[in-house]
Amino acid sequence: MRSDVTLIGVYDADSTTSGEIRYWFSARFGRAHCSLCEITHGVFREKSEWRVIRDALAIQFTTFHRNDAPADVVSAASGRFPVVVARSVSETFVVLGAEDLESLNGDSRRFLATLEAACVRMGLGSILLSEDS
Repeated sequence: MRSDVTLIGVYDADSTTSGEIRYWFSARFGRAHCSLCEITHGVFREKSEWRVIRDALAIQFTTFHRNDAPADVVSAASGRFPVVVARSVSETFVVLGAEDLESLNGDSRRFLATLEAACVRMGLGSILLSEDS
């Protein structure tokens, strides 16, 4: 994995207290949906399966909400959320778009496999820790 790259996930939700409450209720009644939220979070908190995966990555993976994401990340996403982008000193680009994330149906392990394949395909290398690390 390139050492100058980090991965950033951006939820299709706002980070304000009212935004969080609005999203939670809207999601329960089928009026809001964020496929990245479904991968990383259960009904009330972050999924333990996701924490294990994130903590075992050989690369930093951080998340933001659409209203608190860095400007270069929002620009790379072109207003389409949720998204996962790669960021280096010289560039920021989409690794997995909304359609890619939607196809995973909230499955954290499928997300990891899809993200790994996309990073390798884009020349970033493997994001997985090797067995001998």
